[in-house]
Amino acid sequence: MPRMNEDTPRGFAFAIAAFAIWGMLPFYFRALEHVPTPEVVAHRVIWALPVALGWLFWLGRTADLRLAIRTPLMLGMAVVTATLISINWGSYVWLIQSGQAMQAALGYYINPIFSIFLGATFLGERLSARQWGAVGLAFAAVVVLTLEAGSLPTGALMIVFSWGGYAYFKRALPIGPNQGFALEAMILLPIALAFMGWQASQGTLFAAQATAVDWLLLLGCGFITAVPLILYANAAKGLRLSTIAISGYAIPTMIFLISTLAFREPFDGARLIAFPMIWGAMALYIWEVLRKRRAARA
Repeated sequence: MPRMNEDTPRGFAFAIAAFAIWGMLPFYFRALEHVPTPEVVAHRVIWALPVALGWLFWLGRTADLRLAIRTPLMLGMAVVTATLISINWGSYVWLIQSGQAMQAALGYYINPIFSIFLGATFLGERLSARQWGAVGLAFAAVVVLTLEAGSLPTGALMIVFSWGGYAYFKRALPIGPNQGFALEAMILLPIALAFMGWQASQGTLFAAQATAVDWLLLLGCGFITAVPLILYANAAKGLRLSTIAISGYAIPTMIFLISTLAFREPFDGARLIAFPMIWGAMALYIWEVLRKRRAARA
């Protein structure tokens, strides 16, 4: 067994696989741009649950899930995290489908900085000068984008608040990440099925007229939702927390590159100012993570 303060090749392999899937998701959801966003999210829930439950049965870890279902406090906390993750999924899919992938990248760039702010605000954590600098730069970047557009970058902020809140409340869910995800999918399943039923009764259900390719993509939503989370959970066992924190920036970087190089979204005006500010905040964040790692070694 590797020590918890060591990075292992196995951990890196799982992390690379997880980040590669997450980073390439814009292509997947762009292929589903003709499907209404709520229906895509419903398919993510419906088909991710069998994958998550199958993995738990394989691991023999279903007892934790049964205990959580019988514990009202744990179930209530899972309702909160399930709500937040569904908002995150919906925001992300909507941004990709509507040609705003760069806003999704912006949201995931800001998210670690937002987590620092949450720690200071609600957990009483003291921030270093570099951390405050990162928070200030991220806030200033949002102001710059808002001044040019005349409105807040709503999509990016929905990503920030939903994923940041999800990570914050997930800390209070005392079960493993795989069991927690399965529980969240179980909570969301009745809502997803009810929505699909209502759409069918109105004659507006896309799945009723989907092609074979559409169905393959919709069924695949379960795998591209559950598998990277499983890979990430295993990566966390074989990597230092600081390594995970730094390498996680690969995801918004891939989304940003796809948005500019593949989707040809404009990178001009306020974005030319705001994104370098975000990258500066990212540099300060990484610098502080590395400083804490060196201090821990010493």
